[in-house]
Amino acid sequence: MRELPPAARVYLPAVVLSACGALVGAPYDAVPWLTAAALAALYLAGELARAPLPPVLFAAALLLPPGAAALVAVPGALAAPVRGEPRGVRRVWHAAQLSLAVYAAAGARGLLDDGRSDRLPGLLLPAAGVALVFWLVSAALSGGVLIAAERVPPVPAWRDALLGTLAPNLTYALVGLLAAVLWQGPYGGLAAVLALLPTHIARWVAGQAQRERATHQATVRALVQAVEIKDRYTRGHSERVGRASALIAREIGLPAERVEALRLAGILHDIGKIGVPTRVLRKDGPLTPEERRIIELHPGYGHDIVRGIDFLDDARSAILHHHERMDGSGYPHGLAGDAIPSSARVVAVADAFDAMTSARSYQRAREVGEALGELRRCSGRHFDPEMVEALVRIVDRDGWNPALTTDEPEPFAAGGSAGVTPAAGRVVAPRRHARGPGAPDRTPGRRGGKGRRA
Repeated sequence: MRELPPAARVYLPAVVLSACGALVGAPYDAVPWLTAAALAALYLAGELARAPLPPVLFAAALLLPPGAAALVAVPGALAAPVRGEPRGVRRVWHAAQLSLAVYAAAGARGLLDDGRSDRLPGLLLPAAGVALVFWLVSAALSGGVLIAAERVPPVPAWRDALLGTLAPNLTYALVGLLAAVLWQGPYGGLAAVLALLPTHIARWVAGQAQRERATHQATVRALVQAVEIKDRYTRGHSERVGRASALIAREIGLPAERVEALRLAGILHDIGKIGVPTRVLRKDGPLTPEERRIIELHPGYGHDIVRGIDFLDDARSAILHHHERMDGSGYPHGLAGDAIPSSARVVAVADAFDAMTSARSYQRAREVGEALGELRRCSGRHFDPEMVEALVRIVDRDGWNPALTTDEPEPFAAGGSAGVTPAAGRVVAPRRHARGPGAPDRTPGRRGGKGRRA
């Protein structure tokens, strides 16, 4: 608790004590404990399998008194995996949040129950009340913890909490309504479990895909960090080039999978620097012809590094050819015009733009307009005119912020199975890249070139 802001040290215990008070003070007369235990076991099993079943909570609110319904959420919430520290506090918070939301939702069901609402269509109004109250209470608590623990401003915190959970909670409420109706039918809990099975499978598949994506991101992060260890100026440059590449790709109408491939290509375009001697990468003075020849090997090294990584296949050609020029004067293969892969032409423009607008040890960062003018001046000779104009349109329309969002500790409210939204990442000032297309030429024997092109 010492790591939490003062407001969070007050807010979190208040929510937890409120949940405990609701559970202790609730009446437990005529509770169908077998149903409560079965629902709690289902919800716990989903959390342990990393395929949460939020519809179980809605079914509990429809089938059980408030206290018993709230208890259904507690074991699963306490057992759910969490990200970030302190883990114990996060688990207790998650259990308190869900139990309060379920308690309030079950209370709303009781207020709207006319004694004939155990079947459709009479159950529709109580179900709507359950969905509405659960959504509002859960979102209110999530927004509160973002404000207290993450210092997110109140308006965006509650706005994101409400809007981000509306559609999921409506879906869960419909499935929970179906499970509650079946539970009270002739086939009882077995039919309800079978109805929940497709939801469980869908959540499990989605979780697998999310974990695979997380693995991919970790792989990319590790590769980028390996370069950053060797070249201190790469920090931030890779992420910005990836962001600009994705924006250009989206602007020219490429499908989502190509946009993602180009984002990864932009992030990893300098990965081959791992194979370049550190003394060359960190040299402050002009490069000798031999040093230039060495540094110009990095696209090939990068291509070889990612060759065995399946999900980076689409990024390989961009990594290999992002220093080619439209007039054929680039490297490593001297390709010209349409012979240069379109992905490499995208990354080349993004790389040059960020290099020019980033501060370097030997020159100030250029203004965005100046950098765009330089890209246009070299359009057709060095850069693909279509890609240059796409970037110009993006900057004219949306502007360009060189700040990037780096890896941050997980937001305190992240990781809930229902009604929880993450806080916005913190924006920090990046360290700038010191080399690349657009930098002044420091190589002996060349004038007006595009810099060290590293």
